Amino acid sequence: MITRAVESARRRGIAAVLMTFDPHPMEVVRPGSHPAQLTTLTRRAELAEELDVDVFCVMPFTQDFMKLTPARYAHEILVERLHVAAVVVGENFTYGKKAAGTIETLEEAGHRFGFEVDAVKLLGEHAVTFSSTYIRACVDAGDVAAAAEALGRPHRVEGVVVHGDGRGRALGFPTANVAPPMYSAIPADGVYAGWFTVLGPGPTIGTVTPGTRARAAISVGTNPTFSGRTRTVEAFVLDGEADLYGQHVAVDFVQHLRGMEKFSSVDELIVAMGRDAEQARTVLDAGL
Repeated sequence: MITRAVESARRRGIAAVLMTFDPHPMEVVRPGSHPAQLTTLTRRAELAEELDVDVFCVMPFTQDFMKLTPARYAHEILVERLHVAAVVVGENFTYGKKAAGTIETLEEAGHRFGFEVDAVKLLGEHAVTFSSTYIRACVDAGDVAAAAEALGRPHRVEGVVVHGDGRGRALGFPTANVAPPMYSAIPADGVYAGWFTVLGPGPTIGTVTPGTRARAAISVGTNPTFSGRTRTVEAFVLDGEADLYGQHVAVDFVQHLRGMEKFSSVDELIVAMGRDAEQARTVLDAGL
């Protein structure tokens, strides 16, 4: 859909604009029901730039905005503010108060105000539509491979590295304890192969260079062997070590390796962690 919009803009010699909303509309419509967030606003902007979008427009979703009728939405937002020549949307797109606006009403507005409407067929496979709801379900189930297939990239969780209990270092597997923002879509408890990246420009930290991804084995869960209660995301970087506390990092989940287990001894846990690290390395090397 974004590619179609960019191609349309290039043919017309105008800017390609991607419009998104913040906060998520459901948080305003039904406070407290915010769905798990698949991408941060910053990440969305980065992905839009990679797709050659010229303008990333974040529209504040408020009670007043929610009450705009489809007619006012088209006139005030699309025409008066954005001066659109063409609008590219999914074929199931709805808009305006109580989602009363449809592709048909948008096309009527287009005829009235002089813009084209391109309704893009939804993507899917095996009778499954690749929607955000489907992707969230895959992530929630720990099927990060299926989520990546739908997204076209691995599912990413960002956050700041915070101090944990320090057990990983004591066991020979120092981990970065990643604290993600509220509402982040976190995969099901278990161990995963993935990539670890320190975000933003900056000097090399230990053996980790910001902006360069590193192989990682990632644990999501409560550390049941130690009767933990707090659910955490911890990444063990396979080919490097650094003091990453306070750094903004990203973890890209590639493949689920095993479920979370409670081991009868610390020695059993150490053996399993070593096996996880080697399996993660094999999976990631195979995908290079």
